[in-house]
Amino acid sequence: MRFLRATLVLLAAVAGLTAADDLQKVYSKIDSGADGFKGLTADIKRDAHMDLINEDDVEAGKIVVKRSKPGDVHMRIDFLEPNQKQVAFSGSKAEIYYPKSNTVEEYDLSKHKDMLKQFLLLGFGTRSQELRDAYSIRLIGAEPVNGQPATRIELIPKSKDMAQTFPKIELWISDATGMALQQKLYEKGGKDYQLNTYSNMKLRSDISDSDVKLNVPKGATHTNPLK
Repeated sequence: MRFLRATLVLLAAVAGLTAADDLQKVYSKIDSGADGFKGLTADIKRDAHMDLINEDDVEAGKIVVKRSKPGDVHMRIDFLEPNQKQVAFSGSKAEIYYPKSNTVEEYDLSKHKDMLKQFLLLGFGTRSQELRDAYSIRLIGAEPVNGQPATRIELIPKSKDMAQTFPKIELWISDATGMALQQKLYEKGGKDYQLNTYSNMKLRSDISDSDVKLNVPKGATHTNPLK
């Protein structure tokens, strides 16, 4: 019995070391992808799942990301279906443009800048130490995304504010690029979630400032819904 117990303890220790080694490999891939990262373009599919009514609100479009320096991330998403809209993030400002009504909604996120910063860490040009500073990380295992080899990891926010909004997050890190091919953000309660999947990803160093700004025609109405 003592021999069996000792063997089980040893096997558990070995398994723990293997998991730690595998997680370190993921960190190395993330850091490799972060080195020299300037920007990217990709197709995006966003699935917002609502468990209570068992319904999925799915949007698809294109995303452009630019990073001029660490911590300075700018992003624009053009959702093309089912309804067109543009979403842009820059600093502590978010904007949404609705072409049908020719209206721009502007949001000041400065009160939530810490949470916004943690959200923007999720997968594009972020070093592994930044992720470890903001999240407790656990390895789940190998799991491809659309046929691309990837490793799935679980992130638990250390920030109480972030944990109140998204208590658990999962990332699928590309084995080839170290970028997130997929993000799953669980909302409070654990049943509703947002799943973002990226494809046709291209790393680019030529993203211009205009590429990450809204393309809004003259005469558009600007509103501040939170004021």
